Amino acid sequence: MTMVESRHQLVRSKPVAARTGEERPITASSSFAELLRHYRRAARLTLEQLAAASGVSARTLSDMERGRSTGPQHRTVTALAQALALEDDARQQFVARAKEGRLRDHWARPSGLYELPRSVDDFTGRAAELAWVDDFVHADDMPGAAGVALITGAAGLGKTTFAVHAAHVLRPSFPDGVFFVDLFGMSAQPLAVDDALTQLLRALGSTDRHVPHDRQERASLYRSLLRERHVLVVLDNAGSEEQLRMLLPGGGRSRAFVTSRRLLAGLEGVHRLSLGPLPAVEAAELLTGILAKRGSADGGAAISELAAFCGGLPLALRIVGNRLVSRPAWPAAEFADRLADEERRLDQLRAGDLKVATAFGMSYEQVAESARRVFRRASLVPGRDFDANLAAVLGGVTVEEAWDALDELVDLGLLQDGASGRYRFHDLVRLFARARLHEEESAAERDALTTRTTSWLLRMATTAGRWFEPAYGRPDADLSSREEADHWLRANVDNWLGALRTAASGGRHADVVDCAESMYWFSDRWMHAPHWHEVFTLGAEAAAALGDPVRQAGQLNSLAWVHLVPRDDPRTALSYTARALDLATPSGAQAQIASAHHCAGGALRRLGQLDEAIAAEELAAEMFKTVGDIDAYSQCLGALGSCLRDAGHYDKALRQYRDLWTLLNDDKSGLSPNVVTFTRPMALARIGECLGSLGCRTEAIIKLTEAISLMEQAQLPAPQARTLETLATLLADEGRTGESRAAYARAAEVYETVGDTESGSRCHDLATT
Repeated sequence: MTMVESRHQLVRSKPVAARTGEERPITASSSFAELLRHYRRAARLTLEQLAAASGVSARTLSDMERGRSTGPQHRTVTALAQALALEDDARQQFVARAKEGRLRDHWARPSGLYELPRSVDDFTGRAAELAWVDDFVHADDMPGAAGVALITGAAGLGKTTFAVHAAHVLRPSFPDGVFFVDLFGMSAQPLAVDDALTQLLRALGSTDRHVPHDRQERASLYRSLLRERHVLVVLDNAGSEEQLRMLLPGGGRSRAFVTSRRLLAGLEGVHRLSLGPLPAVEAAELLTGILAKRGSADGGAAISELAAFCGGLPLALRIVGNRLVSRPAWPAAEFADRLADEERRLDQLRAGDLKVATAFGMSYEQVAESARRVFRRASLVPGRDFDANLAAVLGGVTVEEAWDALDELVDLGLLQDGASGRYRFHDLVRLFARARLHEEESAAERDALTTRTTSWLLRMATTAGRWFEPAYGRPDADLSSREEADHWLRANVDNWLGALRTAASGGRHADVVDCAESMYWFSDRWMHAPHWHEVFTLGAEAAAALGDPVRQAGQLNSLAWVHLVPRDDPRTALSYTARALDLATPSGAQAQIASAHHCAGGALRRLGQLDEAIAAEELAAEMFKTVGDIDAYSQCLGALGSCLRDAGHYDKALRQYRDLWTLLNDDKSGLSPNVVTFTRPMALARIGECLGSLGCRTEAIIKLTEAISLMEQAQLPAPQARTLETLATLLADEGRTGESRAAYARAAEVYETVGDTESGSRCHDLATT
């Protein structure tokens, strides 16, 4: 028994009154069933007592009150009116409703037309969605459009298959019939509202001569029939709100399932269910179920790979399965090899009259040309997602026009949108968009578009990076604040990094070096990001191609930093600083020479060569001070403190850090504000560490707690995690076990955010012991 069937039986076993809810007041439009139930309860009679008084069986009375018998014979109605002591207007309304019911019963019995399509026998997954539909069907009486389940989703997600399967499962809940109408909403000629109403009235038993000519009267009769019965109408492939409005129930126990690729945001009061791609496990299960028909064993790895290439799209999975079933000797692994080629994948996803590209094409043809242009050009976006600003660049439109196009594409499921205003393709839809781009725009147009997009992304990235350069000043107004620049660089990293690669391969060396150099200071704020090695490698290669040894040395120093901090590989870091010195020394480039000594000092400290490390840092500090780079000088002071701390000279290290702290808080120091913001929490944390090592734990805890708060404000998660771990250790030493565990737990969380799972696991274990 399925979950839905089990729940259905459970709900059906409840008394009718439990589902009916509070009785509605009698009105001029009340049905015969409502009148009978109202007057019986007003007379305080049970079904059995009314049966005894009228001579009508209790079972027949129950059928009448439940709407199963809408037009009893005149003598039965008379006997009931007499038993209920009805007089005047009440008696006339009672008899009139029964007469109307008899007329309808004469020609309005379900005809058996417009029957549901068959349900696939290998339907898989969607358990949560089926439970949602079951809850919807068995909810108490709903007014108006509340009795409508709107099932939306992109092409190929199996909306019709899902609705039909759910309707078959729930058929016993609708004794008066389940009907299916294809509205052809995506076709060139959608089903007209008048024609749809006629089909539905015929399905409900009406003959042509009883179908009103006026549309409003036709819709009124349709709604009245639905109100008096308990039917389910599946309205498949709806194209617009206008096509649907007159086809929806107007109340009562009847329900409607509506499927549409469009969101149909103009429909009010409906219950919405959005279908997404199948999860990987369910996708593999569906494919396995289909392939069971071909009688040959296929490897699990091949099936998982095929399912992954289909991106959880049921239509694609069924096509793959059908193709393999039709060729029993064809190995699944061989088909997977074919699908691995992105250029041929869409062509391979076809079986008979089923074709993924055709499904996408129907949606594509529904949108305006401006939206189609944005859609196909967005396939050139290097990253996984993009925003309206990039869409405007791609489409050659304003940002406002881009928003309109993106909304239209989301409405038809050609794009998926997120809460942060970013948009993305399903993998197969991206391939379709790319195919449309190649078919509809020339190679010259595509090249020009790639050049324009690459230039825009590199300019934005370089501008954003320069917000963090101490000596650069306020950049152009593309980004209005350091926080906005930080957000843009993180959110668009896949895109600007892709543009950097494109520029490098295209020989745009100056643009590559400019961009890479602009990331020097920002990289400290996002030190554990995985892409810095590639960024600075591309920068070094571009500088070499330009024949500029000084800029190349700068990029090699940045690579030394990557191996020193994120990668914790000091020996490789030293190899980069040695190369940087070789390149910078002949030209006397003091800034790059000093940077090489500073990075080398950090590497030597990590290797335990503390005397050499101190010498390197002292040399770097003197050189930075000589050239007037007070920002870099301050970093060397902090590094010297770290060398003294590692050597066990905690009192000397503490003095060094306090000197740095004084410098950072001197308004006349010449330090850049963003360097102060970055360095102050680091210096305060080191002061706390030294105090802790000197036994001043209470003061150390205060300093570390303050440093952690500053690090969180400055968005410095990696040093924050390390400081939290240090704080947790001191709290434990003080016997503050609960606070220590909380600090370890928080450290574990922050370590996880920067991808340091080993440290995260260590702190998690300490938090739970």
